[in-house]
Amino acid sequence: MEKLIGDTADLILAHRAWAGPIMGLLAFGESLALVGMLIPATAIMFAVGGMIGLGLVEAWQVLLGGIVGAVLGDWLSYALGGWLGPQAYRRWPLNRHMAAVARARLFFRRFGFTAVLLGRLFGPIRATIPVVAGVMRMPARRFQLANVLSAVIWVPGIFAPGYLATRGMGSPGHIGPAQLATIGTVTIVFTVLGMVMAGFLMRGRRARRPRAKGTAAR
Repeated sequence: MEKLIGDTADLILAHRAWAGPIMGLLAFGESLALVGMLIPATAIMFAVGGMIGLGLVEAWQVLLGGIVGAVLGDWLSYALGGWLGPQAYRRWPLNRHMAAVARARLFFRRFGFTAVLLGRLFGPIRATIPVVAGVMRMPARRFQLANVLSAVIWVPGIFAPGYLATRGMGSPGHIGPAQLATIGTVTIVFTVLGMVMAGFLMRGRRARRPRAKGTAAR
């Protein structure tokens, strides 16, 4: 993991003029159902946040690139879900992650628009919510509104921990082991918090559901 983060950081540093497009590709991959479940793009994005804090890249470039890439990734996933229908769940790679798909379907059924808006914040369901929304024929305008709003919130939020962790750490010459360790720790913490929050929301909604007829306490 650290080697991949370091290699990507070196690539961005070697091609700073292309930092925005590179970030766009990473955010696109993180949001795309076919890729987001297979690559650790979130950790790389935390590292890029650290690079912003160290003054290695321009913030506006990677922010713009990340937002555009995230919107396009979810948009394509939504379109694929609408095109394939329920059979999308039985195709690779979703058929190898049925637990994540089941969580995403439950989350979407219970929260709809809010699920798309907040789903990007929760690692375990981020790459599957747009597909589920497409399969379940969510109106395109509502999906795109939630898609854009969530990207505008998520991209700066995903950069912020790395930025804060490395801000003022010293020389901006390179990202060293201490910075990588800090970024990795923050990544794990935020992933766990996202999982806990998603579980809390699901349990809270389940607890508020009315009892079925005939099951009320006597």
